[in-house]
Amino acid sequence: MAKNQNSNQSKPSGLVEMRPVDIYFAKYSESHQNPTNKLIHWICVPLIVFSLFGLLWSIPFPYLKFLGSYNGFFNWASFLIAFSIYYYYKLSPVLSYFMLLVLMIFSFGVIELADWQKAGGPALWLVCLVLFVLSWIGQFIGHNIEGKKPSFLDDLKFLLIGPIWLLHFILKKFSIKY
Repeated sequence: MAKNQNSNQSKPSGLVEMRPVDIYFAKYSESHQNPTNKLIHWICVPLIVFSLFGLLWSIPFPYLKFLGSYNGFFNWASFLIAFSIYYYYKLSPVLSYFMLLVLMIFSFGVIELADWQKAGGPALWLVCLVLFVLSWIGQFIGHNIEGKKPSFLDDLKFLLIGPIWLLHFILKKFSIKY
């Protein structure tokens, strides 16, 4: 008849259970303390996301009859959007909504680059590849300055955490709970 005493006890006051997103942010922050590395990340992380988005966008997508008039609205980047927004939603719905807005803005930028390509400008994939390589180099320079290896070398999830880690600072600045 003796019940487990621990099941009836509440948590000691002052202890707050951290959400998975906050645990990821804390871990990510460990290798992003140096102000120069942080600045580099504010520039390079969005450029990496944008360039990856553009690279996927530029891969030819097959014509699928069942899409009907919606052919052309879907491409390989659509899968990146769906996967990442779902992942972000599981961590924080508010962050996922803001990240979706960011990806919509990036979509506009990629469409503009694709239109520039059609008008005789450089190929979308080439512009995005150059941005990607330069941004990756920038990231590694930042981590060299920091003196710590990038978080994603321990866990690939941190490739997805970087963009929302930056976004959460913006939300905090405007007192928006995520």
